[in-house]
Amino acid sequence: MVLLVFSNSNVDPGQFMPSEPPPPRRPLAYAKPKENDEETQFRKVFQQLAGDDMEVSPTELMNILNRIIGKRSDLKTDGFSIESCRSMVAVMDSDSTGKLGFHEFKFLWNNIKKWQCIYISNDTDRSGLISSQELPATFKAAGFPLNDQLFQLMVRRYSDEQGNMDFDNYIGCLVRLDAMCRAFKTLDKDDDGIIKVNIQEWLQLTMYS
Repeated sequence: MVLLVFSNSNVDPGQFMPSEPPPPRRPLAYAKPKENDEETQFRKVFQQLAGDDMEVSPTELMNILNRIIGKRSDLKTDGFSIESCRSMVAVMDSDSTGKLGFHEFKFLWNNIKKWQCIYISNDTDRSGLISSQELPATFKAAGFPLNDQLFQLMVRRYSDEQGNMDFDNYIGCLVRLDAMCRAFKTLDKDDDGIIKVNIQEWLQLTMYS
C-alpha cells in the first residue's frame, strides 16, 4: 500500500475553525416533524429552487447564485462559473450523488451568507473587491488564520493580477478551504496534526473537489 503522510509542519490545524458538517440525510417523513419554523420555511424555498428531484445540481446552483448576487451592487463579481459551482457541489456532496440535498444546500447557503457579511465588513474602501491588504483579516474572521506561505498561495490561485479577490472567487476559495480543513480533522483521529492516506484515498479526496 502506498501511503501519503501529511504533517502540520508550519501550520497548526488547531487554529482553523471549519464549519460543522451538515447533518446526515434523514427520511423526509422523519425530518419534517423535527423542523422548526425557520427550517420549514427554508425547505419551501428549497423545493422551489431544487425542482422535482429535491436536489440542486451545479447548473442550478450557478443560476441561483448568479441571480441573487447579480442584484448586489456592493459585490464585484464576474459571476459564478459552472466549473466553480461543480467544485462547490463536489466538496459539499457528502453522499456523492453529484447534487446537493436539502441539508447540504442549507449548510452551504448559511456559510455563503456568513462569508458575505465578512466580505462586506472587510471591504474597507468599498470597492466591492477584497484587496491583498484586506484579505488576511477576512480569512481570519472566517475562521482560517493563514500563515504567509498559505496566504500567498491563496492569492495566486484566487486573486487577479493586482491581488484583488472578487466575490465569486472568495466564496469558491472559502468553500474549498472549509471542506479541506473538515476532511483533515475527520482523518486526524488522534488530533496530532498528522494524517495517513493511501493513494486511492488521496485521489478520492482531491480529484472530486
